[in-house]
Amino acid sequence: QLQLEESGGGLVQPGWSLKLSCTASESTSGRHAIGWFRQVPGKEREGVACLCSTEGGTMYGDSVKGRFTISRDSAKNAVSLQMNNLEPSDAGIYYCAFREAWYHSLCPLVAQNYDIWGQGTQVTVSS
Repeated sequence: QLQLEESGGGLVQPGWSLKLSCTASESTSGRHAIGWFRQVPGKEREGVACLCSTEGGTMYGDSVKGRFTISRDSAKNAVSLQMNNLEPSDAGIYYCAFREAWYHSLCPLVAQNYDIWGQGTQVTVSS
């Protein structure tokens, strides 16, 4: 079964940038969606960004629009999340997720739509 591994988390100051990477254990084919989510204790997992396989369409959560960018590196079986101008409210555990057989033109930012999840990487934003 496909496995996902996140990397790139760490401690940064407000206003700094960080790039997360989600690497898949094998090449992903077919129509699918890949998403990034974040979670803090006591809250539900929040959709940050997602990407559809075929059209390459992307979606972003309202709180990260204009600051975060999701992109694919097919050669590395990876999807990245470039996070700029980070705010303390961006802190949390960031997870990437995969949904196979996704035939819609828009990718979902709802966690329940995803089948496979990575273990997460911690992002801390603090001065």
